[in-house]
Amino acid sequence: MPAMALVLNALVWGVSWWPFRALEARGLHPLWATAFIYLFALVCLLAFKPQAWRGFIKHPALWWLVLAAGLTNVGFNWAVTVGDVVRVVLLFYLMPAWVVVLAWPLLGEKPTAGSLFRLALALAGVVIVLKTPTSAWPVPQSLADWLALMGGFSFALTNILLRRLNQTPEESRMLAMFGGGTVMAGLAALAGMGLGHVTGLPAPGLDWVGLVLLLSLAFLASNLALQYGAARLQASATSLIMLSEVVFASVSAVLLGAGELTGRTLAGGGLILLASLLSVMSFRSSSQPEDRSGSV
Repeated sequence: MPAMALVLNALVWGVSWWPFRALEARGLHPLWATAFIYLFALVCLLAFKPQAWRGFIKHPALWWLVLAAGLTNVGFNWAVTVGDVVRVVLLFYLMPAWVVVLAWPLLGEKPTAGSLFRLALALAGVVIVLKTPTSAWPVPQSLADWLALMGGFSFALTNILLRRLNQTPEESRMLAMFGGGTVMAGLAALAGMGLGHVTGLPAPGLDWVGLVLLLSLAFLASNLALQYGAARLQASATSLIMLSEVVFASVSAVLLGAGELTGRTLAGGGLILLASLLSVMSFRSSSQPEDRSGSV
């Protein structure tokens, strides 16, 4: 059951690009949709855990989690709506590289030879994915590329902050993450409107309001599934199962015409995923067998 719960979480995230695109076709920008989704989750959390505010106020460092978790959702949800889904997901999952970069200053974990090798693998994969016949250099080619890289960096920062703030109340960390999705997406939408890149809210209609509600329930269920599964499996197993999101996203995108599996994408993506798998294996070998704590 814990493993199936994590698979459910990966499935929801892996195919979330489709409802976000459906909402955009109905006039609702993915940033507004993200703000509504996490506002719904925030209201539900406070209804059942009203004491979450006390822990949040007591630990000001949780504001960093608000920023990191919020930017993760801004980057990923916007990117999969406007870009090639396969390419976006691969760039988003550049976790080994960002973790090596961030873990030293934030956790005091100096890079080892193994972590530097995984970093080199992941970066080589990114170079292959980004380098196209029409580009002189392997640099991000579109808004979706930049958003995916920003979202992946923020995702790595979110996980490191969760480790650093693991002594804070769990409900307060959830409040920070849900609040981050609400506040950062809302602020980004307002800023985007001012710059002319984001459309305003459409008139209320059953077509998009109903879809937002269903998507909100799906994301809430997936988060509960993640909390359930990660708390009962080793963190290495959790990380490995979560990589199935790449499979769900890639297969669904290719079948529905929202992504393309080119030879370059497969080669670069293979290196990125290999770096992630080696990272999981390294974590597993360094953990105690009796350690049953999970990571989000």
